[in-house]
Amino acid sequence: MIKDGDLHFCCKGCQGVYHLLKAEGLDSFYDKLGDTKLQPATTQTEDLQKFDLEGFIKRYVKQRDDGLYEIHLIIEGIHCAACVWLNEKVLHKLPGIIEASINYSNNKAKIIWDPSELKLSKIIETIRSIGYNAYPYDPKLQEERAIKQRRDYYARILVAVFATMNIMWIAIAQYIGFFTGMRSDIKNILNIAEFALATPTLFYSGWVFYRGAYYGLKNRFINMDFLVAAGATLAYIYSIYAMLTHTGEVYFDSVTMIITFVLVGKYLEVLSKKQAVDTVDSLLGSLPAEVVVVKDGQKALVSIENVLVGDIIEIKPGEKVVIDGVIVSGEGSFDESSLTGESEPVYKRKGDEVLSGSILLDSVIRYRATKEFSTSLLSNIATLLEDAVTKKPYLEQLANQISGYFSVTILSIALLTFLGWLWYTQDFERALIVAVSVIVIACPCALGLATPMATLVGIGEALKRGILFKEASFLETTAKANTLVLDKTGTITKGKPSVVSEERFKEFDESIVYTLVEQSNHPISKGVWEYLKSKNEFTLLNVKDVKEIKAKGVEANIQGHSVVGGSLEFLREKNIKIAYSGDNSLFAVAIDGELVVLYELSDEIREQAAYAIGKIKELGFTVWILTGDNEKAAAKVAKKVGIDNYKAKLLPQEKSAFIEQLHKEGRVVIMAGDGINDAIALACSDIAIAMGSGADIALSVSDVVLLDEKPIKIYEAVVISKRVFRAVKENLALSLLYNVVAVPLAVLGYVNPLFAALAMSLSSLTVVGNSFRIKGVKWMLG
Repeated sequence: MIKDGDLHFCCKGCQGVYHLLKAEGLDSFYDKLGDTKLQPATTQTEDLQKFDLEGFIKRYVKQRDDGLYEIHLIIEGIHCAACVWLNEKVLHKLPGIIEASINYSNNKAKIIWDPSELKLSKIIETIRSIGYNAYPYDPKLQEERAIKQRRDYYARILVAVFATMNIMWIAIAQYIGFFTGMRSDIKNILNIAEFALATPTLFYSGWVFYRGAYYGLKNRFINMDFLVAAGATLAYIYSIYAMLTHTGEVYFDSVTMIITFVLVGKYLEVLSKKQAVDTVDSLLGSLPAEVVVVKDGQKALVSIENVLVGDIIEIKPGEKVVIDGVIVSGEGSFDESSLTGESEPVYKRKGDEVLSGSILLDSVIRYRATKEFSTSLLSNIATLLEDAVTKKPYLEQLANQISGYFSVTILSIALLTFLGWLWYTQDFERALIVAVSVIVIACPCALGLATPMATLVGIGEALKRGILFKEASFLETTAKANTLVLDKTGTITKGKPSVVSEERFKEFDESIVYTLVEQSNHPISKGVWEYLKSKNEFTLLNVKDVKEIKAKGVEANIQGHSVVGGSLEFLREKNIKIAYSGDNSLFAVAIDGELVVLYELSDEIREQAAYAIGKIKELGFTVWILTGDNEKAAAKVAKKVGIDNYKAKLLPQEKSAFIEQLHKEGRVVIMAGDGINDAIALACSDIAIAMGSGADIALSVSDVVLLDEKPIKIYEAVVISKRVFRAVKENLALSLLYNVVAVPLAVLGYVNPLFAALAMSLSSLTVVGNSFRIKGVKWMLG
């Protein structure tokens, strides 16, 4: 605490804010903050240069594709929302700062800046200059801080429980003496003993409530901590008065039990929250800091931040893959359950991709790094999860607003209750105890926990099954959806069509076709490429003027020949005569205006696709297939998986237009695609689900990422969302029902402070316990 004249401030930030607001007013404060020095730096600056070192940047700073830098910092010294506000405003005044946002619950800041205009050391120096400190976020350090917090709670609980158990014996003696008669001197001695036990309980064990209440009041917010602290303090002050004046009864036993019950409840909440958000820290906290890199036949331990693309990494049985890559020697089984949710090991050999987060179960394998640590799948997942748990859904924002008004309302009710009982009974002691019961029994905490606890548990449970929600709010939207739109290729099918037949119309050089399809990344072109490659070894020819038209085909000039390849419609647009109809996907090639060959391809349906579609339809969904493929191919796939509604021959913009039409009909649409060819349609949908094992494009364009590509995961994502949304509504109903019943009972005098404290703690724990019932969704999913 800082004293400034007759005023006290919780921190230097609040002190600086107060004086600037008082002197200049809010509007001018925004204008002058960049030129005003709020507080001289109190931390030494000799270590600032380390923040600009290459090793430090590589380890803690993410270098984005747009050239900007991004880092997560823990801001030390933040005590209230004013501190958060001050830090964000000061940082935004720095030239080069693009984004600076701080999470009040864990003091974690996300900062994005332009390194050409600003150095990280300057950001740290600015934070220090207003009385705070900052250091990089590290999951292992966060775990140490969490352990320290739990130990602190444990010590306070021990004192509270010890005092409560002893004070109960004294209270029993006093109650017996009340009915059988007890000398006043003995009663006074027992009162003093209770006072001696209640005092450390209130001011040591209950310090967490005083601290929370103080910072709440500094921010003009009355919270649960204030209600607990006010109730216990009123009972404590009155008991001292009764003890010194020898009038009335003391309630020191109520003071200790209020603090003990609520503190134990708060401790259990801390444990539950830690368990709910452990998913992120456990992902990165368990990673090795170094890997074995093989170079010129020599092995060396290299920090994961210093591994470059192309380095050869060796892993042994039981070790976790830290960086994405491709196997260059050896073969073995990998446990990918932490990524996909599948318990069966995946056998991989030379040329196969290995994903960070998977565990090698047998053998010794060497693989070539295809990414750096900061851009690998596991790092991307952790970043997305961190963002997911900090972005609040609408219901949580609403509950928080209600909680703010709730506490003020309860205090008003308690005051009116005190005055009413005092007028009715003319008994100050009775009126005070009833008012204390009203204050203590009310629980805005349960209301505030209702949504975040359920969404945190839901996000963690989804991740265990290989489903990544990028924001908590997407759970709510998914639960309300009633229409599912599916891309065919890569979503219902495996997206790897293979040639099943070839029809030649004239002799031609296959090297020309091989060179043409090599220019395209479309799955059908890749299928033709694989087919030709399996037949012979071809040499790439001289190619120029390559044009790829989305959902149609590709054209180029190869060795002086005009070559066109793609759908039948595309070739007809080029005035090439074709007379053919079939059930499968087709890829036709024309050289110099003449059709030379037609390849017929078929794509394999994904495992359990028909079963997944059936389960989704049971949830009341209308399911559509949208595809750029021909009518017969679309109808064939739709029939196999049990979908009645489909549209074929659609261009990307036509897919998005159809989704907009569904919106006009009042539909809430989930679109599932491969995240590459369906970017426009995905962007138009209410929820975009990307299929694919962590493709970079899928992570960027989607709202939900399925790390396992099975269609059944779409069903699981919907079921988990509905279960979470139901739990949120249950939690809100439980917390509101509790307060609607409990507060009137306390007002009427039917509840004493002891039972009020116990009931208040149980209400919060009930909400927490109900949230963890979401884990039971696995029995529904199998």
